[in-house]
Amino acid sequence: MKRLNLSEWALNHRSVVIYLMIIAVVAGVLSYNRLGRAEDPTFIIKTMVVNAVWPGATIDDTLNQVTERLERTLEETPHLDFLRSMTTPGVTTIFVNLEGSATAAEVADTWYHVRKSVGDMRHTLPAGTLGPFFNDEFGDTFGIIYGFTADGFTRRELRDYVEDVRAKLLSLPDVSQIEILGAQDEQIFVEFSMKELASLGIDRSALLAALRAQNTVRPAGVIQTGTETVSVRVSGDFRSEADIADVNFAIDGRMLRLSDIAHIRRGYVDPPQPQFRVNGEPAIGLAIAMQDGGDILTLGDNIKEAMKIITSDLPVGIEPILVADQAVTVDDAISEFTASLWQAVAIILAVSFVSLGIRPGLVVALAIPLTLVIVFLVMDVVGIDMQRISLGALIIALGLLVDDAMTTTDAILGRLAKGDGIFAASTFAFQTYAVAMLAGTLVTIAGFVPVGFAASSAGEYTFSLFAVVAIALLVSWFVAVVFAPLLGAMILKPPKQQDEAPKDGGILGWYRRMVTKAIQAGWVTLAIIVGVFGLSVLAIPLIPNQFFPSSDRPELLVDLTLPQNASVQASKATAERFDALLKDDPDVDRWSTYVGRGAIRFYLPLDVQLPSDFFSQAVVVAKDVPARDRLKKKLEDALASEFPAVVARISPLELGPPVGWPVQYRVSGPNLSQVREIARKLADVVASDPSAENVNFDWIEPAREVRIQIDQNEARLLGLSSDAVSGILNTVVTGIPISQVRDDIYLVDVVVRSTDEERASLATLRQLPVPLPNGRTVPLSQFATFDYTQAAPVVWRRDRIPTLTVQADVAPGVLPESIVTAIAPKVDELAKTLPPAYHIAVGGTVEESQKSQASVIAVVPVMLLIMITILMFQLQSFQRLLVALSVAPLGLIGVVGALLISGRPLGFVAILGILALIGMITKNAVILIGQIESEREAGKPVREAAIDASSARFRPIVLTAISTILGMIPIAPTVFWGPMAFAIMGGLLVATVLTLIFLPTLYVAWFERGERTPEKHVGSAA
Repeated sequence: MKRLNLSEWALNHRSVVIYLMIIAVVAGVLSYNRLGRAEDPTFIIKTMVVNAVWPGATIDDTLNQVTERLERTLEETPHLDFLRSMTTPGVTTIFVNLEGSATAAEVADTWYHVRKSVGDMRHTLPAGTLGPFFNDEFGDTFGIIYGFTADGFTRRELRDYVEDVRAKLLSLPDVSQIEILGAQDEQIFVEFSMKELASLGIDRSALLAALRAQNTVRPAGVIQTGTETVSVRVSGDFRSEADIADVNFAIDGRMLRLSDIAHIRRGYVDPPQPQFRVNGEPAIGLAIAMQDGGDILTLGDNIKEAMKIITSDLPVGIEPILVADQAVTVDDAISEFTASLWQAVAIILAVSFVSLGIRPGLVVALAIPLTLVIVFLVMDVVGIDMQRISLGALIIALGLLVDDAMTTTDAILGRLAKGDGIFAASTFAFQTYAVAMLAGTLVTIAGFVPVGFAASSAGEYTFSLFAVVAIALLVSWFVAVVFAPLLGAMILKPPKQQDEAPKDGGILGWYRRMVTKAIQAGWVTLAIIVGVFGLSVLAIPLIPNQFFPSSDRPELLVDLTLPQNASVQASKATAERFDALLKDDPDVDRWSTYVGRGAIRFYLPLDVQLPSDFFSQAVVVAKDVPARDRLKKKLEDALASEFPAVVARISPLELGPPVGWPVQYRVSGPNLSQVREIARKLADVVASDPSAENVNFDWIEPAREVRIQIDQNEARLLGLSSDAVSGILNTVVTGIPISQVRDDIYLVDVVVRSTDEERASLATLRQLPVPLPNGRTVPLSQFATFDYTQAAPVVWRRDRIPTLTVQADVAPGVLPESIVTAIAPKVDELAKTLPPAYHIAVGGTVEESQKSQASVIAVVPVMLLIMITILMFQLQSFQRLLVALSVAPLGLIGVVGALLISGRPLGFVAILGILALIGMITKNAVILIGQIESEREAGKPVREAAIDASSARFRPIVLTAISTILGMIPIAPTVFWGPMAFAIMGGLLVATVLTLIFLPTLYVAWFERGERTPEKHVGSAA
């Protein structure tokens, strides 16, 4: 039975194939324009936040009765990686982090399981607990942010306009949600003096009950007549603070107006909610998130058009300011990478024309865009957007996909030179090389398998690298065996000189002499190469390690952390002082400041911080990257000298999964005091490295609190209880909401509290008149004593164990891995002195890097199994299999040399490039071995067959390597792809030389011992 020859079919059905090419071009161009654009690939933030509130509880009670109960239940969560919780007095916040291997479907099911299991145990939480509340949208990205400032308008008026803008923007296509930033809820304060109430004989509780009763919304009935239905309404509800002020009370037979005994005013929530500032001015922000699958560029254009219309309707004084625009960032990034892509295409085409000539080069030149348009079509079908990873993958794939087209073109030229007709020459490549090319393509794809199936966030982030390369290589093989032969038949002509080129002239002659000498030297050649390989392995520790590099965007993140007992007012004052540093700085384009919280997730890899009164974060956009670097140095110096109480961190945006502080060590143990002591010793160890900067803790400082010790016997004699006293104190000091005013779309809480004088100091609190059931009052100090104590304002736990993190930044030009490696002996020495229940664990960048690399390494056996299986089917010999595999590791020589010379780190992306390099090298080895076997089938001895086969494959192997190496040049300078580009360029350069020298030498040394005739099927398969 005749084997199917796709090239022959294509030549016999020219019109159909030409039609398919036209369809492919049109569909590919349409798909290219329709592909989604994004800055980074989407990956699921596998974290849910579970929150519960127990008002009035101490931190110990909250830990034991709320946090502990919730964590015990959450430990049963499927796919759980670890729990991390933050507990403050009365508030529990738990992060449920899933394993990196959890799929999107499993994540959704898991969040349902969390809700259900926590709902089932909710009745076991203490009475009065609010929640638990769930947030499984922790990873939502708000890529477009507008800030609205007001000049001459109240904050309520500004919010009214912002709410109107939000309503209009929500109607735009692809907008999923819009969050308001920095808005302060209004409150109506009813402030009274406890002394005055006592002198008038007014019962505080009766006053509060009367206010609640008047504003209650209850049905008053419905009257049904013979013709209509009439609702009955009772007046008295509050519509403004004036309605509250006019409330009258009957006191001892006389009427008193509320405004006569209390001060009523409208204000904003006290203490303030998280605030938002733009360019140093108070503002209200709108953060806009895009729907899944949307196009950020289209969304950005739609919002800009809508904002032009909206802005024209806003009154003078209200100004919208574009704070973050991911659409512009994505457009710039896509444009830059697209330019790099076309530069790579131009380089490869130039190599093709120069090396092959005009007509052969034209065949390759047409095959490349044909391959690309089909790749765009497939990307569109499977839903892969154009983003940092997929575009980089296209550039990497370019040098690989040209290989098959060059092999086909070179084979056609070779047969034409031997006198074959155009039809026979065009079909020769398929029957001779098609299976070997397919095997090589599959082996190359197998090299990217660890990229595609690494079960980690980093693996998910880089998945499209595997997907796009696999698509591109399979398409390139199809184009090489179907379209390229037809293009060759239409374009190529037999060379004028029909004889073979002289074997002893030019570069090819030089190569033949060199490979002949290498084969003659035999084991000496092999020993030298193996020795160099051994030296490269020993040199690996000299290469710095890195997880993911920082972004090349112009933003800086500035974290401002005060002592954890600091108030939000202190954070606001710090933020205002920091704003003054940025004002009029020539390197600053714009900035926004989040007071009492971290920045909203305006780009996917952001390490989002929880709302905390003591924390503020600024996003500073510099004019460009050099300006960013200058600004970082200026701000670091200013913060160090002018903000001594602030733990500040200034960092560019991260790439890859979020990490936070680069150097982190976790100290865990049951006793908080012991954990603190160990953490302080560990901090000394970290600080001993001069490259570690700004060593600090995520929590450690105690906070003051006032303990009011009630004499229970005395209180009972007075007819009081701790509950009654707590209620009175809460009303006086903090205030309690007793009703709500329904004001347009807002609900405004009515808060009753004491005047500022009575709640501002401890001295006045001692003399606070406490009403008794008999109508008299007594000072609080009569039955209570006051003490200052200290308690932890916050406790972090990991997997139910108190955990304190020592964290630090790194000096410029230093990688976190270098610091961790340098201080590892001291850390290990400290760890040996710890009690059994306490331990130290490395966190931060190093931990994430190790987890991600482990997820890749875990898939390497699968990669090797796939490779070996493909090679065994192709080579059908254990000996030839070992020869082919022996070449792959030798690329490490070039990788180590390239990274050391360029100074690039060995990071996660570079490791992916090294694994992919194995497939590229092995592909060349497979085809070369197949060519040797084919030459031996023709009756040549082993040595002659090896030399002739190597000479025959010299040009396509070298041209493919040159194309791949030069095609990497556009992305070599980039921050993200640079390490991978240099690894592949150096590794492929050395591996190509070694494939053409080492492999024939090893083959001859191995097989020449006993001359034999190779199996027929190997030559035909090759």
